Amino acid sequence: MLERLMVKDLALIEKSEIEFGAGLNILTGETGAGKSILLGSIQLALGQKASKEMIRHGKEQALIELSFSVDEKEEKKLKTLEEDLEAEEGSLIIRRKISEKKSDIRVNDLTLTLGKLKEISGGLLDLHGQHEHHSLLKEGAHLAILDSYMERKGDGLLSAVLASYENYREKKKALSAYSLPEEERLRELDFLNFEIEELEGAELKLGEEESLSKDYALYENMDRLKSLLLKVQESLSEMDFHFAVKELEEAVSYDEALQNSLDSAYELEAVGEDCLRGVEHYLDHAEVDEEKFFFLGERLNSIRTVMMKYGGTEEKALNALREKEERKRFLNDYETEKEKAEKALSVAVEDLEKKAEELSAARQKVGKELEKLIRKEMEELGFLDTRFEFHFQRKKEITEKGFDEVESYVSLNPGEPLRALREVGSGGELSRIMLSIKTVLADTDDTPTLIFDEIDTGISGRTAEKVGEKLEKIAKKHQVILITHLPQIAAKADRHFLIEKKVSEGKTRTEIHALSEEESIEELARLLGGDELTEAALENARSLKKSAGIKK
Repeated sequence: MLERLMVKDLALIEKSEIEFGAGLNILTGETGAGKSILLGSIQLALGQKASKEMIRHGKEQALIELSFSVDEKEEKKLKTLEEDLEAEEGSLIIRRKISEKKSDIRVNDLTLTLGKLKEISGGLLDLHGQHEHHSLLKEGAHLAILDSYMERKGDGLLSAVLASYENYREKKKALSAYSLPEEERLRELDFLNFEIEELEGAELKLGEEESLSKDYALYENMDRLKSLLLKVQESLSEMDFHFAVKELEEAVSYDEALQNSLDSAYELEAVGEDCLRGVEHYLDHAEVDEEKFFFLGERLNSIRTVMMKYGGTEEKALNALREKEERKRFLNDYETEKEKAEKALSVAVEDLEKKAEELSAARQKVGKELEKLIRKEMEELGFLDTRFEFHFQRKKEITEKGFDEVESYVSLNPGEPLRALREVGSGGELSRIMLSIKTVLADTDDTPTLIFDEIDTGISGRTAEKVGEKLEKIAKKHQVILITHLPQIAAKADRHFLIEKKVSEGKTRTEIHALSEEESIEELARLLGGDELTEAALENARSLKKSAGIKK
């Protein structure tokens, strides 16, 4: 839900901050007060192209900020779209700065591309107003309308087609592995045989290279080792531990306090003798086996050559052997496995085509049902003798959504031929058509916030009342933000905002602020009777407000 809009130094807006609420948020104001600037600021925050001329005169930059509250489900959806995006305590803040040099867009202080921003915001807000921004004109929008209605009816064909399509893609990918020319297959097999023979011949064992390296290093340094040990032997031989023991024994006979020192001398004598015997024994057997030394060198060279060629470690080289053996089996069984893959793909294609046909038939059946519901809603919104139809075309290729390409056609006046909805020129007409669709799909549409502009163009009286009722219905499940000039609709507001233009100190500025109950009645009176607030107009406004409250 859109909780807050802040605009600073944009066009005629010096600074305005609006806190929206759940339900029906109504904005009213005189023609030229700046309602288009308000919608434009939202569109700019969501990535619309900006220019420096939009910056308020005398200022260096403009700032727009949108604050959304998001629930757990919406947070998960956002994470799938942008992994690095974190909702801070259930809040998502979009900030856009527009300056003469550059435009900066951040979402919770994370800089995003324009495409990613549009992708994220598309699931949070749907704006219906000016023609070029109307979601009804987006590619795939009409198919999405049909599918949304089908899902509400609990039809499982959409997920069945998706599953079948994923299976088809998997089988297609598997077959793509069998695209080698025969000559290339044989050449690769020959090389694989050579590599496998080389790896098997090395007889690699985990840890062998490390162990052999230690043995080889010992043999390489044997002369230096013997020299060191001879010096140790000489030093130990010169030490007379026995003499020290005898002297201490006599000393203890005079003072028993020296007993600990004598005990240490005993230990020192024993350790020294053990050390000397150990060194002498090692020297007696410290000989280099030249044959073994040669073998160690040859084995190490063989191991290291293969290791370096196939990964750098024994483990990687052994993994390479397993992979090459697997690839060899694949190439040896190539033709047989290719036939299996072709058959599996053929079965997957047949299944996908069958499910896509079933989906298309279901869509066309549901489409007829939905056409009637939308026509009924449109007639209640002032379209006379209207016609609304879904036209189907088959795509060349089947996608995860089947093969249907759907476009809506309408005739809005008696005697008019059916035309593609994208050819409808009026933004107000498009908004009312979208309102009709949203009313039918109110229970299934998961976009939290809907914004409508020009929805009441060319209507009045009973039609206006019907528009208001439908907006109320939608507002029970969604946040609705609406710009209107009709008092019948404005009276139904859960929150009422006034947009007005003021001039002070020779400067013009647009201001937006929330209205109290009494201020709302005064604004309704103005909409009913003009700028002069007569008692009759005020009474009519109170009656209209009361009537709207009773119906709620």
